[in-house]
Parts: sequence; C-alpha cells; structure tokens
Amino acid sequence: MRRSHLAAIAGAVLAVGALAAPAPLAQQATATAMDHDLLEITIPKLESLYGARRYSVTQVTRWYLDRIDRYNGVYRAILHVDRDGALATAAAEDARAQQGGQQFSRLPLWGVPVVIKSNTSVKGLVTSMGWEGFLVPGHELVAPIDATVVARLRAAGVVILGQTNMPDFAASDTNISTAFGRTGNAYNWRFSPGGSSGGTVTSVAGNLALFGTGTDTANSIRMPAATSALVGMMPTRGLVSIAGIGPLDWLRDNTGPITRTVTDAAIALGVMAGEDPKDPKTIGSAAKAQPGPYTKYLDASALRGRRFGVPAFIVKEPEPGGPAGGGYLEAETRQVFLKALEGMRAAGATVVVDPEILPDSFSDLISKVNTRAYRRDGTARFLRDFGPVEYRSPEAYEKALGKPLPATIIGADDQRVLADDPEADATFFAPQRAALAAYEAALDRFELDGFVYPGLQVPSIDETEPGATTGRSKGPHSNTGWVNRIGVPAIVVPGGYYANGMPFGLELSARAWKDGDLLGWAFAYEQATKHRRPPALVDQPR
Repeated sequence: MRRSHLAAIAGAVLAVGALAAPAPLAQQATATAMDHDLLEITIPKLESLYGARRYSVTQVTRWYLDRIDRYNGVYRAILHVDRDGALATAAAEDARAQQGGQQFSRLPLWGVPVVIKSNTSVKGLVTSMGWEGFLVPGHELVAPIDATVVARLRAAGVVILGQTNMPDFAASDTNISTAFGRTGNAYNWRFSPGGSSGGTVTSVAGNLALFGTGTDTANSIRMPAATSALVGMMPTRGLVSIAGIGPLDWLRDNTGPITRTVTDAAIALGVMAGEDPKDPKTIGSAAKAQPGPYTKYLDASALRGRRFGVPAFIVKEPEPGGPAGGGYLEAETRQVFLKALEGMRAAGATVVVDPEILPDSFSDLISKVNTRAYRRDGTARFLRDFGPVEYRSPEAYEKALGKPLPATIIGADDQRVLADDPEADATFFAPQRAALAAYEAALDRFELDGFVYPGLQVPSIDETEPGATTGRSKGPHSNTGWVNRIGVPAIVVPGGYYANGMPFGLELSARAWKDGDLLGWAFAYEQATKHRRPPALVDQPR
C-alpha cells in the first residue's frame, strides 16, 4: 500500500544525506514544546515556524504520527496510515530546504500534514471507499494515479499522513465501515462524528492532521464538520475537480477542505480549485469564479449590512405529539440554532424568517432532480480512469471477483449513460434548472445575500448504547442535501454547543460562484463568536 514513487523520493534524500532537521536547529524540540506550538496550529502559523527554522517537516510529521499512534486505536479515524510515505516526503522536503538555503521559497502548503478521504485516489494506495470489497487480498483497488485534488495538494507541498475511514461508498450519515469499523467523535468517542467524512473530521478535530479532504453527496462535508466544531467547505460544483474520487452519485458529488479555521479553508480551497480536463464540469470555471486568493475575502466586518434568509422547509416544527426527526428540526437543535443566529446579528447581519423563504414547495422541486439513473455511468467512468489494471469497469470487477459491485454505486434497473440519454434533460437537467431558479428567486424576492440554517437537524447520539447502530442511526442527520442537487456553495462553521457539550454547526449558502463571499461571511462569524474549543482526547476507551 506504499506509493510507487517512494524510491525516487528516498533517492533524493540520500543524495543530500539523511536529515533529522534542517540546520541551524540546535537541538531536538521537546514534546512539551511541540504540543504547545502544534496543537490547533493553522497553516500560516506552521509556515511561520518553518520560516523561523523552529521545526523541520520531519519533526512535525513525526509529531502527528505519534498522535495517530496514541489515539487512532480509540477513535479509528484513519483507515490506513502511510507512515513510510509521509516520512519520505517530509525528509525530501527538508532536503530541498537545506539545499535551497536562505533563498529557499516554500510552496503554499509546504510541509502541511494532511489526511485524504479513502474514496479519493492516492497513487499506490488502495481507494477502499470504506468497503471491504476493494480490499480483497490480490484484488485491491490500488490507484494508478492521484486524483486531481491530491495532485494539486502534492504540488503545493503537503505531507499525506494517510487515508481516513468512511462508511461504505459514503452512503451513511454515520461513520461505520466494513473496512475499518466505527469512527468516534473527537469530543466523545462514544458519539458519532457523522458521515461520510467522519474519519477526516475526527482526524482534524483531534489534531491528528492539520486539515483534510472531504467529499459531499448530500451533506457529507458539512454535517460531520458540524458535529465537531470544524469548518467544512463545499464549493460551487465545478470549482474543484472530482476526477479520481470514487463516486456515490457523481452528479451530486463534490469535494472540499475540512479545517479548524476559515483561513485554512480559504488557503486549502485556493490550492484545490482549478480547471481539469478530466472533469468537464470545471471547464470555464476560472472565468465564473471570484478571483483568488480566497484569503482576500476574509474580513471581520463582512457580515455588516448583509441579509440572510432561513429556509422554511428546514426549520419546520413537528406536529404536536408527532415523531421527532424526519424533515423536522428537533427542539434541542432549534434552541442552539436560535442562539447561533444571535451571533450573526451581533456581527451585523440581518436574519429574515418568513414562511415563504424556500417553503415545502422548494423541497418538492429538489426531489424531482433525479440522478439515480446515472449511478452506474459514474462508477464506470471512475474505474475506467482510476481503477486497477484488473478491473477498469463494473463488468471486469464482477468477472475478477465473481460477484457484482453493490447496487449502491452501480444502481438498480434502468441505468443510463448521461451523454447518450435522450431523456436526460427531462430527468436531470430541467428539474435542476427549475430548482436553482427557485433558489435564486428567493434571494431576489427577499433581497438576500444568502441563506443560514442548521448544519445538523438531529444531533449525534451515543453509538455504544445497545441498539444504537442497528439499522438507521438515530443521529446525526441534516437536511442539507438539496445544496448538492443545484450545485451552489455552502459552508459550516462552529455555531455553539448542545447542553451535553457536543458541538453544533451553523451552515451558510450563497449564489453559485460566490465562494469568496461565502468564506468572508463565515470568517466574520467565526471571528465574532470564536466558538471552537479543542476536544480532550482519550487514549483508552472509558
């Protein structure tokens, strides 16, 4: 499972000499000093420490690997730790820094330790998608090349620590996989971090990585981020390539960064974004997107004078005596959400609540955006370009393994190829246009800049209680998958805490291609409220 290019990296290191740290580091930093400096560190702060030659990339990488060794047995956030690859990359970067001397210029993410969700191709590693069927000995789905986002992150200087756990094919609101079991929430290992990017979320929340990648088909970046006091950025569809990401539903899938701060999300998104011929949806995005860098939109006063609507269909109250959950907002979530809105208002925003702002009729429009007929098409495209030699198609997988891929990723009956389907407009494109038009019409009618709503509908539960994980988990859930169906950007920021101490996330959405503005609003809220506080991890279950 090691990357095939490790030998080349190792050769570069040996040519310079094995380095524990670049000169002029006088002595090995103590663990206490590193804990003080690196816990909750941001990208800019880490780069400043490197610039001051306080730590080498190898030292920082080992610090993260040591934390993974200590805590991953309890939280099970990282499915595969690529220790050899991470240390080889770190040593190579240290060697280049030593060679460059005082004139050495660091890349935007130079030496930043990250984790990659395990449905995202990393050359030489297994793209398990959390499913045991892609880990069958002798038949593993070993990635022949990097996903585009991974290639872009590598080119910017990251150190990949490993691949994070996720539910099989990203098809769950909790984070239990056949490949690696259950991931615990960093704030309480008994609770769920949400799915399907829960492994990345626990890694980042628990300081097992500086940031990580997530993917989102219906809420899978944003809802897990909401459970763990993190920032989860889902960009406008087409801003970031999804080529090389194993699909759940390729017409709704997206990818973006999961970070502890909005600043880090802006920096990471700037690296991840870009046109890619392997993903036609990205072609022309440079002309549509707000110009970078995204950090220039980060203004603590960005919410002043802005107007945000609360989607009515998300905040419905249950009928008296009726069941909780479903499409309704649970009472404890309503309470923390209303308190979070106070932070929006205090930062200068106007919050508009009106039953006509995205009512149930909007939800009905969203439900008509049908992508189910094209699931096999998406999986076939992925295997064609990023599958192993043994199986570059669903048919080849079935021949090699003696059983078909699950219907979760190849669909059931009436599967079609989008490009050849004469009914594609009626099935997918026209309903998507209608739903997007309704979204934009609400912004226009109520003179709104964006929408604000709960990143969680139902909070996390204690999954270690008897029956908690039998069938569908009772939580966490969110009612935010509609965003994916129309391709607009959305972001979750820490929004407070439930009475039991578990985090709550506030979500904002904007018009398509207004990702910079969205980051600016999130930054202003973050700076005004400063809700995030780090969790206290345990190294033994209790």
